[in-house]
Amino acid sequence: MWNNSDETQNLLNQAKQGDAGAVEQLLTAHREPLRRMIGLRLDPALAARVDASDIVQDVLLEAHRRLQDYLRKPAMPFHLWLRHIAKDHIIDAHRHERLAQRRSVDREQSMNAARPGESSLDWAAQFFDQEMTPASAAIRNEMERKVQLVIEQLDEDDREIILMRYVEQLSNQDVASSLGLTEAAASMRCLRAVRRLQSLLLTPGESASS
Repeated sequence: MWNNSDETQNLLNQAKQGDAGAVEQLLTAHREPLRRMIGLRLDPALAARVDASDIVQDVLLEAHRRLQDYLRKPAMPFHLWLRHIAKDHIIDAHRHERLAQRRSVDREQSMNAARPGESSLDWAAQFFDQEMTPASAAIRNEMERKVQLVIEQLDEDDREIILMRYVEQLSNQDVASSLGLTEAAASMRCLRAVRRLQSLLLTPGESASS
């Protein structure tokens, strides 16, 4: 059984009673997590021209319009409901950009922007034994090159679940709910994705962390 956080549930209860201030607090509290989620999924070429914050604003406006429908029949936690709306807006943004530019936008993810202040190496290092974390610039550059190659080789399902679990840091329960899986199935899919990532990152003779 899923649950909203106590703070979110209290605001939802107040919003259901017609409290406009609670609605504003509710949406404001989720603005930054949404911006981060959207930023992770914008293609680099699109991100250079479209601000994730603009998409967030559109998502929150739609959420405000549809909030009463959600309150009448909440089928999932509120933050996952927002993510579903956001994914539709991300798809629309890519579609509009392709039409505007009259070309395909490269859909590969740039993990260099996965977390503010962190490089692709910082994100990938957790998939290696601690003693293998590179120290020299030459090794760091090679590791970053490997990460970019892995990003290109992972399929969409593997990339998505790794983003959700390790970059957005959603719980396994949230991932399961978002993807329409049981928690056991979500956990197994994540494990397989991590193993694929590690198999692509590690060269012969290296071992993945347990």
